[in-house]
Amino acid sequence: MSKLHLVVLTGAGISAESGLRTFRDSDGFWEGFSVYEVASPHGWNDNPQLVLDFYNARRHDILKAKPNAAHTGLAKLEDDYDVTIITQNIDDLHERAGSKNVIHLHGQITNMRSSKSETLIYPYKKDIHVGDKAEDGSQLRPEVVWFGEPVLKISEAESVVEKADIFVIVGTSLVVYPAAGLISLLPQGTPVYVIDKRIPDETAGMQFTPIETTATEGVRELMRILKEKKNHKKK
Repeated sequence: MSKLHLVVLTGAGISAESGLRTFRDSDGFWEGFSVYEVASPHGWNDNPQLVLDFYNARRHDILKAKPNAAHTGLAKLEDDYDVTIITQNIDDLHERAGSKNVIHLHGQITNMRSSKSETLIYPYKKDIHVGDKAEDGSQLRPEVVWFGEPVLKISEAESVVEKADIFVIVGTSLVVYPAAGLISLLPQGTPVYVIDKRIPDETAGMQFTPIETTATEGVRELMRILKEKKNHKKK
């Protein structure tokens, strides 16, 4: 018997318990910088050194961080479900927790890329400096999607959501598009679970099961609910 397809949309809230700060909790500032200074093409063109210094530091933060129980819990669900994680996060904590199918909508801090080509990507093994060049001669930059840039992986994510049997939202405010629009593509009747310390206002009108708590506690509760439903079906 084939496994049900469980799709999870994760945001910054799932990594907060690993010590990584979120935009939402810092009032639009990230480590003291306006997000538009360090996460937009304008900021990059205005001061590439500042942007590179910022992401070099974020990469060090992420490498020091460890997956938490929410990350490992979602990975554990692969024992019983065909799990795909769609994340808005640029960290690699899902992969380090053991998740095998992860779509990074906003890129990955562990990669770097050409400034000219989104597809010329390299492992980000050491700090990037002004003057470090890709094969096409352009300045290397982090492989992250900045405000105002296209989200290239959204089509892949849409295809996954359209085939979901169960949909889970963890630690996202549902205000960042196009990621927030994915829920509109769910097949009718798909069970939806929303895990967050504060259930987003954007869920108003949706039929879903709220789990209003931290990501780690919420994923634990989700696993309990899913196990209970599975056992009930066997009877």
